Amino acid sequence: MKKFMNSVDTVLTESLNGFVAAHADILVLGEEHKFIRRKVMKPGKVALISGGGSGHEPLHAGFVGHGMLDAACPGQVFTSPTPDQIRAAAAAVDTGAGCLFIVKNYEGDVMNFDMAGEMADGVLQVVINDDVAVENSSFTTGRRGVAGTLVVEKIVGAAAEQGMALADLKALGDRINSATRSMGVALTSCTVPAAGRPTFDIGDGEMEFGVGIHGEPGRRRDTLKSADVIAEEICAAILGDLSNRAKGPALLFINGFGGTPLMELYLMYNSARNIFEKQGVTVTRSLVGSYVTSLDMAGCSITLTMLDDEATSMWDAPVHTVALRWGL
Repeated sequence: MKKFMNSVDTVLTESLNGFVAAHADILVLGEEHKFIRRKVMKPGKVALISGGGSGHEPLHAGFVGHGMLDAACPGQVFTSPTPDQIRAAAAAVDTGAGCLFIVKNYEGDVMNFDMAGEMADGVLQVVINDDVAVENSSFTTGRRGVAGTLVVEKIVGAAAEQGMALADLKALGDRINSATRSMGVALTSCTVPAAGRPTFDIGDGEMEFGVGIHGEPGRRRDTLKSADVIAEEICAAILGDLSNRAKGPALLFINGFGGTPLMELYLMYNSARNIFEKQGVTVTRSLVGSYVTSLDMAGCSITLTMLDDEATSMWDAPVHTVALRWGL
């Protein structure tokens, strides 16, 4: 294993120190590294809080700022944040209008955010479960929450910035989640620093189809196919799951897992867009890049979100975070 680090035990804290120091104009590091929050809070605004295991950067800390999250709680690598972290973050960013938790559907994340929410007033929750690869995995009951989390955080974050009330934000988040589907494919494993070896073994001519963002198994192990063939199967799964809702304007998001060059991600975008548009989907908004990663894994996911006028407007609204910036 070759990684830039001083010690396995200090990887996360040293990374967080560097992250906040590099972006001190918009971020503040919470006490004991429990959370990262916006530097400038907006009184009377519903606070949006998310989090999860580290290793998926820039998710979630990279989306803290104007137009998205108010705070993010980083757990250890691929490990859920604790209820104590989440409660501390909520206390730091709640300005009186309540808090909305945006939670990926992994059992540890859901349990710990539930526990934190039970100990506070004025908290609602949106659970993201956009992955169509498998119905249940070793990490979840029901579908996993993956790259669609970014889409919900962006759209709901914009609405919160504009003053939408807590209950309405939850309804919006649930609606965007239900209009979003994702699936991924891995070409290599990732290597967790504490483990020191790849999470799973995969041959040079193989791919893991439907992989999770922690390297958990997907639908099957298969021989490596062309980009068009891979995209065809992923898009067919997404379209089949959306059924008759897969018509009209949509956001197409191609997400890299950390070890895939942009050249290949744009190639996958080209394949997926051609497939979707032949089936009646009109791609009106796009995002390509490594935003919901799995450390150093090579691979990508395809996310499709069906858009209405409100969702489109909120996607286009100004955002100023480390990882997403436009309109300001």
